This record gives sequence, structure tokens and C-alpha cells, in this order.
Amino acid sequence: MPPPSLTAANDRVAAAASAANGHAGPDARRRAGKGKKVHPLPADGAAMGDGAGGERLAGGRRPMDWLSPAGVAGILRRHPLPALFACGLLLFMGVEYTIPMVPAAAPPLDLGFHATAAMHAGIAARPWLNSLLAALNTVFVAMQAAYILWAVLAEQRPRAAIATLMMFTCRGLLGCSTQLPLPAEFLGSGMDFPMGNVSFFLFYSGHVAGAVIASIDMRRVGRRRLAVLYDTLNLLQFVRLLACRGHYTIDLAVGVGAGPSHDVVKRRPVNCNTTHYRANSSSVPGDPLESTCRHASLHHRAINGRGIAVDWTIQVIF
Repeated sequence: MPPPSLTAANDRVAAAASAANGHAGPDARRRAGKGKKVHPLPADGAAMGDGAGGERLAGGRRPMDWLSPAGVAGILRRHPLPALFACGLLLFMGVEYTIPMVPAAAPPLDLGFHATAAMHAGIAARPWLNSLLAALNTVFVAMQAAYILWAVLAEQRPRAAIATLMMFTCRGLLGCSTQLPLPAEFLGSGMDFPMGNVSFFLFYSGHVAGAVIASIDMRRVGRRRLAVLYDTLNLLQFVRLLACRGHYTIDLAVGVGAGPSHDVVKRRPVNCNTTHYRANSSSVPGDPLESTCRHASLHHRAINGRGIAVDWTIQVIF
């Protein structure tokens, strides 16, 4: 008589063989059927979901419950921001379709110019103040450039630098595509950046977008106080550019949105080969772009459907 351990092993082998041939034993059938849910058919031949209360969604709600006054009140209470945007859509649809258009011979209508009319008059009456504010603004632009260069060269974090390069490239394309007229009350200064009263693109503001990119990078690495300082100086720069008529309001507003937009685009992963970076003899030692790619790469070896090993690399530049 064979020992019990050998008998149990033989039973397992026989059960596996019968299952492979499509003949499962009673124990296997019981285990396979265990845990299966059996849904009884509705009584009187009713269709699925057509119970006494009709079709219901998760939580027992009917599909049209949100149209009731209680449902609308619940949406406003739980989702106030989308509801506010929906009200804004309705409001500005009415404004857009009824507002009088600005005539072709008239100057552009800018509410920011109206809001800073008193400041504009005070700066226009004091040329020295205009030059002082322009010089201080140029110092702030230099601070932005210094921080972004420090991040890429000293800390080997090129994300803010690449986002800035992308931002100025897109700004140049848009500035060449649509050249807005210079405001009639523009107060120029040789101390303003770019220096020397040269021409510049109005749409959109590179001053504001560059400061936003630097501030986002500061928050990313935990320099929150420095980011608050840059945001405050950027707000003062915003008001100064409006008061001096250096930009239209739309230029500055799009500059605020362009900063995070280019930073988010730079966050997207790009494919690259890690061995190419390591084996490339022509690469420069200490290159911040190369070292960032090397240290941020994630190599993975996967098996595809045919059983062949496939190597792939996800590359993210921070």
C-alpha cells in the first residue's frame, strides 16, 4: 500500500490531467462553482432594470432625478465651481451677442487702461519715475533669468529653462502672426527691458510668463517664500505695464496662463534610450540635460505576447 503522501500527489496529478482534457472531477466542479453569483430572473417576465421603481443608477437614484429642484440644489451644493462656470457661460453669451463692436477707426477698448488712468497720468507727469520703474522692472527680469539659469546649471534641473525657451518660441510665433498696434499713450523708457526703446511683441507678455514659470519651479522644490516674493513682484509688474501702456490687458492675462501651460507641456514623458546616453562618446561630461535624462530614466524588461523579451524605457525630464 503506497504512503498517503504519494497517494495525494497522484490524485493531484490525475486531477490536473483530467482538467487539461476538459474532464473536471467532482471536487474541481464544486470548487469552480463555488462563489458564483446566481441572479434570479425578474418575476412575470419583466425586463432587467424594470423593477417597481424603474431603472436606477448607483446609489438608488433615477436617471432624471438631477432635473428635480432637489437634484439641482444638490448639484449646486456639491459642485459649486462647475455651476459658477455654467452661469458665466450664460452670462457672457448674452454679453457677447449684444455688446457693440469697436469701430475700425477707434483705438482698442481696454478696461485695464481705464482702471490705471490715474497712475498713468502721474507717471507721464514725472519722467524720472517712469525711468525708475522701468529700471526696477528690468532688475526683476534679470532675477528671473538668474534663477532659471541657476536651476539648470547649478542644480541640473532644466525643466524651467526648457519651458521658458518653449514659451518664448511660441510667443515669437504668435507675435509675428498678429501684430497689435502700440497703445497711443505708451510711455517708453531706455531703462526698460529690452533696453534701448527697441520694438517688441505685444502679445503676449514674456515678462509675466517668465516670472510665472520661475515661481512654479520654486514651489516644485519647496521654495515657497521665494515663490510668494516673485508672485508679488509679478503683480506689481502687471500693474506697472498697464499703467505705462506697455501691454494690453489681454497680453498680460495670456502671459499668466502661458507660464503654467508650457510648464505642464514640459512635464510630458519623452522616449529615449538609456544606453545611447551612456555609450555616446561625443557627449559632454557634466551636461545637465544628459545627466538628468540618465538619472530620471526607468528601464523595464517586459515579455510580449510571443514570449520575446522587449526592453523599453520611460524618460521624464524634471
